[in-house]
Amino acid sequence: MNAPAPDAPVSERIRYRLVSAGCRHHANDNIAAFIEPGELDALQAEVQAKMQAVLQSLVIDTDSDHNTQETAKRVAKMFVREVFAGRYAQAPSVTEFPNFSRLNELMIVGPITVRSACSHHLCPIMGKVWIGLLPNEHSNLIGLSKYARLCDWIMSRPQIQEEAVTMLANELQERVQPDGLALVMEADHFCMHWRGVKDSESKMTNSVMRGAFMKDANLRREFLSLIAKG
Repeated sequence: MNAPAPDAPVSERIRYRLVSAGCRHHANDNIAAFIEPGELDALQAEVQAKMQAVLQSLVIDTDSDHNTQETAKRVAKMFVREVFAGRYAQAPSVTEFPNFSRLNELMIVGPITVRSACSHHLCPIMGKVWIGLLPNEHSNLIGLSKYARLCDWIMSRPQIQEEAVTMLANELQERVQPDGLALVMEADHFCMHWRGVKDSESKMTNSVMRGAFMKDANLRREFLSLIAKG
């Protein structure tokens, strides 16, 4: 890939850095390390211009339609700063505490409300996540609100639910280093509710079980029983 010209769109400059570094940049990847100061504003402006072109191709008269005059600007801000912010922002700061009390009993966090988007149609995914942890004396414990922050950072990207839960499990495993980790996510997919079959009832539930939760059926059963009661 040839180096972009100095006046090339900011997306081309960011993409060049990613490709040169051999770094994957799929829809659910975080690329914050390759964005330089000030470029996020420029990227938002670029998305706004291209979104305006999409509205024109949809034959929407944004000049005289007062409802859509600012739509391209709003959508660009929504994509870059809000619903896809997990791609462009660094991981949230999370304070970790040593497990001085040597806690080694089941901990459950949830339900945490999560919002994401299907990478196939960019339609909303709205749901809840439950997290089960079996810490050990070497685990790093994190504050309750930090689980929600990490969930939001991972989920605020276009993706499929199965991959999102695995990515969240990887992040928590690396930070906490527990003996066991369990995640369950249940969500509504608006690519089914809003389009296609327009099925308003279906939900998708999937789970990740690691360590003690994979090996110990009683522990797994206890976790699933407790979240069902909640």
